[in-house]
This record gives sequence, C-alpha cells and structure tokens, in this order.
Amino acid sequence: MMANDSLLSRVSGAATHPLLRDTIGVVLAHAARRWGGREALVVRHQDVRLDYAALDRLVTEYARGFLALGLEPGDRVGIWAPNCVEWVLVQFATARAGLILVNINPAYRLHELEYVLNKVGCKALVTAARFKSSEYLDMLRHLLPELAIAEPGELRAAGVPALRAVIRLGADPSPGMFNFEELPKIAGPEQHAQLDALQADLRPEDAINIQFTSGTTGSPKGATLSHLNILNNGYFVGELMKFTEADRLCIPVPFYHCFGMVLGNLNCIAHGSTMVVPNDGFDPGLTLTTIDEEKCTALFGVPTMFIAELDHPDFGKYDLSSLRTGVMAGAPCPIEIMKRVIRDMHLREITIAYGMTETSPVSFQSSTDEPIERRVSTVGRVHPHVEVKIIGDDGRTVPCGERGELCTRGYSVMLGYWNDEERTRESIDAEGWMHSGDLATIDAAGYCNIVGRVKDMVIRGGENVYPREVEEFLYTYPMIQDVSVFGVPDRKYGEELCAWIRLKPGARCGENEIRDFCQERIAHYKVPRYIRFVDEFPMTVTGKIQKFLMRERMIEELGVGEEKTA
Repeated sequence: MMANDSLLSRVSGAATHPLLRDTIGVVLAHAARRWGGREALVVRHQDVRLDYAALDRLVTEYARGFLALGLEPGDRVGIWAPNCVEWVLVQFATARAGLILVNINPAYRLHELEYVLNKVGCKALVTAARFKSSEYLDMLRHLLPELAIAEPGELRAAGVPALRAVIRLGADPSPGMFNFEELPKIAGPEQHAQLDALQADLRPEDAINIQFTSGTTGSPKGATLSHLNILNNGYFVGELMKFTEADRLCIPVPFYHCFGMVLGNLNCIAHGSTMVVPNDGFDPGLTLTTIDEEKCTALFGVPTMFIAELDHPDFGKYDLSSLRTGVMAGAPCPIEIMKRVIRDMHLREITIAYGMTETSPVSFQSSTDEPIERRVSTVGRVHPHVEVKIIGDDGRTVPCGERGELCTRGYSVMLGYWNDEERTRESIDAEGWMHSGDLATIDAAGYCNIVGRVKDMVIRGGENVYPREVEEFLYTYPMIQDVSVFGVPDRKYGEELCAWIRLKPGARCGENEIRDFCQERIAHYKVPRYIRFVDEFPMTVTGKIQKFLMRERMIEELGVGEEKTA
C-alpha cells in the first residue's frame, strides 16, 4: 500500500492478548508444573540436559543460596561469563529471589568491569574463570587484592566498596571466593522460609535486570528493566513466531544481551520450549551441528552470524530441514542475505525484529505468514501493547512514509538508566516516549523500515545520504559478502562516503569495478568516494559493526580533520 500523506506515522500494537502480570519466577514455576518432563535446557558444550522440573528445582536451590549470602530483594548481582548453564541458573534464581541481575559484557576489561560494579553497587559477582583471551580471575585479583585474605562472602574492597561476595565458576578453589556449586549448600531452613515468604511481595513492576548499553561516546548507561518489561517482550516475540512446547530454539547469541536472555530464555519458558545452547561463544560450525543433531526448529542470530553459517565450507553437509522459524535482529538485515536464509536454511517462517535495550528490546517484528517481500524489506509491524511514532526535527509526528526519529511508548520502555536521572530525561520525554536515535519510516499499512541512525546520516554537499540505503544497493553486487558505509570529513563537501567491503571467498574485485557498478544506478553523491577491501569489521560481541572505529581509522589514514565546512 502506498503511503498516504493524510495519515501520520503513528501506530499502536494490538491488545488481543493481555500482558502477563506475573513475575519471572512464577512463570518458570508454572512451566515446571505444566511441562515438568519436557526438556527445558540443553547446553551442548557442557553436556547438560535439564527438564523443566529439574531446572525449576535448581533455580530454587540457587535462589536460596543467594539469600544465604545476606542479599535482599533489590540488591544487585553481576554476572560476568559467556553462555553456560550457570548463566541461565543465575538469571532465573536472581529473579525468583527478587535480586537485580546485572549483565556484564564478557568482552569487558578491568576498567569497564570496575565502572559497572561501582555504578550499580553490585553486592555479589558471579564470574567465569576465563573466556577467550580474557583471564577474569587475574583481573579480579588486580581489582580486588583484598580477596587474598578475605573469607568468602566477607569481602571488603577499597576499589569496589559495595561488593561482598565473589562466586566463581569451575571446581578449582580461589582465595576469597565461593565456588558456584557451593551456593545451594550454604542455605538453611531460614532461607527456605525467607524465599517462600518474599514471593508474595515481589511485583511484576519491580526492577529485575540492568543491561549496559554500548555507546560511541561517554560511559555505558545501565538500562533498568522490570519483570513486566522483559517477560512480556519475550512472550510476544514467541507468539509472533507461533512458538509452542514443541519448539527447540538454537541460541548462539550471547545471554548477556537481550537477544539471548529475553528473546531466547524468557520466550522459551513462557511457551514451554527448549533452550538449546551450542557453545559458550558463537561458532558457525558448532551452531550448524547443533541444529542438525538437536533437530532445532528455530534459530536466532545477527546478520553476520547467518552470513558465517551460510558461507561455512561444510554448509551443505548439515541437515537443517527441522528449522521453521527464528529471528534475525541486532543489526540491519541485508535483503540478499535474508533471501538466502529462507531458501538455503529452510527458515521459511523467519522473522525480522527491531528494537533497543531500553525497550526490552523489541518494538517491531514481522510475522511468520507475511509475504517474503515484506519480511526482507521491512522490520514488520508494531508489537502488541506498544505505541510508536516517527517525529521530525520539530518534534511533531511526520506523515506516513516520511523519515524521522522513531519513538516508543508502552509497557516495554525501561524504568530508566540506573542512578542517572539526567540521561534518563534526555531519552524518555515527559509523555513517556523513548527516543531511539534511529531514523525510520512507517507506511500506511504500518510496516516500518529502519533507514539509519540520526547520527549516522551523512550530509554531502547539502545532500542527505543514508548509509543503509547505499549498503543495500551494494549487497546486490554478486562479489560482495558484507559491506559497511559511513561518512568521513571532507573540506569541500563537508563529508564523503566511505565503504568497507568484504568480498566472497575467492572473489577478486577492484575499486573501479565497484564504482562502475554504482554509476548510472544510484545518484552520483551516493557513490562512495573511498573504498577499502577488508577481511573483517570491528564488532561488538553481539555482532554489531562499530562504525565509529572504522571512521576513526579512515580519518587517521586520510589525514582529514573532524571539522566540517559547509
């Protein structure tokens, strides 16, 4: 349907299914009663299989253990670990005990760890021993030298004054720390009674999770989310995927991010589905093996993950016929990649989702039965119980089809940034609208298209250029596997476009061939002036391309300043 200028870009999601008004702990207990014998969690790299009854029992034991540390509802518990069974147990045990789980990026180093622990006043920290090149225990010994002489649970550290207990994963002993498996053993009858009693006091509106949002400038902000926020968002993601207890979801995305713990874990417990974890970090071969051997019906991933799976040298050897649905999100989804996923991975009902951590995260999602053209060219329609509008520079809602900043309101909007009223007010206005910073359009049928970031828009000689549009065009060139477009300063035009390009394996191509392909097909001012062929992009752990780092490198290489001229 064509956009109608008489219509405004403002949509509201259906309310045919009521919001869940329970806490996460209650919903897990309900799942255990209803689907007790069904597999709830499979963690391949740890050889762990738990049915819903066993998962619920372990969660209760660990919730009591946390209370035995002297923690009370509202206290913050950090987790610094890759995907593992312990991550899931901590997620649900803290929720059952009314504690606030603080997700710590596994890639964080010492300075970032110290910042987040102190920002939210963590009283306990659950940590892996190491992950990839990060030696977590060595970093903790440096940050917390008092561990060497502290009794477990009695830490008094000058650098992190609120922290009392460090719980490490693994069986090896560490001075001043509990081992994770010890936690249930320190609980007694008092904690049994305490846990039972506090269930009546926990409310769906209570803060239950803090996730630090990455930014290009400034310190990370702790988005504070409630049971109501994230439980419902996970539930409605599953509803749009038509999830049931028969589904088995492959989760290669990290738990520390909303994609893993909300769209993955909370979605599954709300529907009685199985969480299948292929590895502690993303590995395309292990993901494909897991889908094949576990007969997964659904798969999650960011576009770069799907690209790695499709281009795996043994891709054709895996049986992926059990797949039906999934979610591609976390970054712009290239249309050509989406088509390959549907055709080659049997994901005929895959959905696209869009959102941000501050909105729990999903605001838009395509449905499984929409035409492929809609699913590959938009991020779907607004989620249930959510309002969205697109506003112009003057703050007014723009007509359908016009670009503007996307704003979200409803149950999914975070409680705020932890201990940061100023930045909360900058993001959530007086009417409750969360300003995303994303440029988007909404057509007359309610479909949304994300066209870039407000700050990513490039102004070249007075012309507004949206990098996403140029990227989508370049993806149609048969030799290009992945591409990222951004602006760099230019004395004459203010900014010029730069494209970093990854070619498909074995492909050979030069800059002139790319420019020749662009000529006569797109406007001259959209043709990248600078083209670089690279083997990889700088990325976050979740697979988001860090354009600001690419921009910084090009500025240094080209010797151009940040000052822009008209």
